[in-house]
Amino acid sequence: MHVIVVYDTAAERNPRILRTCRKYLHHVQRSVFEGQLSAAQLRRFRAAVEAVLDLSYDSVTVYSFPPGTAPVRHAWGAAEPTPTDIL
Repeated sequence: MHVIVVYDTAAERNPRILRTCRKYLHHVQRSVFEGQLSAAQLRRFRAAVEAVLDLSYDSVTVYSFPPGTAPVRHAWGAAEPTPTDIL
């Protein structure tokens, strides 16, 4: 399934959450990632992210799109390079 992840964490946790997200997804913009994950990969990703977060302060939002549906991505401003498959 296609997944978009947006996070907001305290500065001291940013490097760890950034590394965790980069293991699974394409870095689109500062705290935004996207890519394809299976249900099992999404579960592993969630566990890895939750191990880094302070649940009383940090937040992560995950948008998932079921198989067979394709999200439409619109970007305004300076173009970002097209992500390549990393998994």
